Amino acid sequence: MDYCNLCPRGCKVNRNLGEKGVCGETNEIRVARASLHMWEEPPISGDTGSGTVFFSGCPLHCVFCQNHNIADGTNGQVVTVDELCSIFLHLEEKGAKNINLVTATHFVPEIRGALIKAKREGLSIPIVYNTSSYESVDTIRYLNGLVDIYLPDLKYVSPELSKLYSNAPDYFDVAKEAIKEMYRQVEGKDPGLIARHLVLPGCVEDSKAVLKYLYETYGDNIYISIMSQYTPLLPVLEKEEKLKNKDFSELKRKLLKEEYDEVIDFACDLGITKAFVQEGEAAEESFIPDFENWNLEDFLRS
Repeated sequence: MDYCNLCPRGCKVNRNLGEKGVCGETNEIRVARASLHMWEEPPISGDTGSGTVFFSGCPLHCVFCQNHNIADGTNGQVVTVDELCSIFLHLEEKGAKNINLVTATHFVPEIRGALIKAKREGLSIPIVYNTSSYESVDTIRYLNGLVDIYLPDLKYVSPELSKLYSNAPDYFDVAKEAIKEMYRQVEGKDPGLIARHLVLPGCVEDSKAVLKYLYETYGDNIYISIMSQYTPLLPVLEKEEKLKNKDFSELKRKLLKEEYDEVIDFACDLGITKAFVQEGEAAEESFIPDFENWNLEDFLRS
């Protein structure tokens, strides 16, 4: 693809010539970490862990990003399609319940090739696509038949919030169409789609709007994961304030228990039963992996 149009930003740079897109990446696959991860929803982590592969870069760039040090491209190791295939196969050997592709949008053509190769070489565990949902429908269609479980965020309904926090006023309109295509591909599977929503401080009403949309649209045909794990990263937020000349003070605190409880009560009142919620102790755990010390050679020897 000479002019990249993989994500809704449509920056059309020639990543094949080493130009970097809005995602911050060329067409060289960069992996920030591959490991067994226990902190996903129960059907994803299981007893042995999800085989997460975190990709460097991101098209969305939320100001509160919990994985900012890979989203901005400051961590990651270049791997070939063959090496990515080896990562998938090694994760299965280590007991992974699935292969969990995290923020993979901008490498989908290369990942598709690696998945096809890995399946030919015996990869048999399910494939999970873990995404912000700021996705082109055409890119999601490119994964048809390869992904078993979609794990999309639905971050906002409000265009004001999505513009302020992600510079994407069209986020909801884009995300709902992407999720519709994901659902079409896995309809009837259990779980085929788990929609995630991270409740942000001060954004309870938008969280309610997210849940209302998901339940009115998909009912009990999907699972909804309502997350309380927001972690304020003050240096990141302060940097974003200076870059954007904005005030993100409302994000500089943790989510209040009362805020989360209000969202959960709303979900119950709607009639949502196929949901995952986070208890207080779980929300205190660190959900941010260590991206500083991962190395492909050490991983494949482990």
